Amino acid sequence: MTAMNTVYYLPGAGGQLATGLGQALRDRGFDVTGRQTRGEFRALGFMDQLQLIRDDLQSYFWNKHARVICNSYGSYLFLHAQSQMEPFPGRVLMLSPIVGEFTSDETSTTFSPPRPTRLKELAETGQFPAPARSEIHVGSEDWQSIPANVQAFGHLTGIPVTVVRDGGHNLPKTYVSDLLDQWLKD
Repeated sequence: MTAMNTVYYLPGAGGQLATGLGQALRDRGFDVTGRQTRGEFRALGFMDQLQLIRDDLQSYFWNKHARVICNSYGSYLFLHAQSQMEPFPGRVLMLSPIVGEFTSDETSTTFSPPRPTRLKELAETGQFPAPARSEIHVGSEDWQSIPANVQAFGHLTGIPVTVVRDGGHNLPKTYVSDLLDQWLKD
């Protein structure tokens, strides 16, 4: 496979490269590389994780033809790595991105990732180096990504956000499949 057929993928927390979205990419004839958010990588400190992602992107994917796909917490990692680099020159697709902490009264769940306010602070001060060719898709019913927060982040950074009607944190499979088919051929 050529670099043109490789996608750098960052799955959600505890995710693997070869299952779910990673498998969907392989089924479409793409080589999938990136960082599984489990095992040795997950055991690293947050800043070390970001350094590995930056190294990967700058060493192997720093070109206008590169494709990066991030899901959920993988998007959070990408956005934090991106905040420490020049704008990524390739294309970036973020699905159900985590952009800060969240709380759900329905599930009695709270999640506060490392540096939970950093992305918002950078966006509000106009200091976030947003990739020029990036887009976000989030479900209207996503209690983890919180569509209003994602839309605010997108508005502040210039990243287009599509809110998927009636979609939850796991966007509908048919929606993602159609999106991948279109996004990967552009």
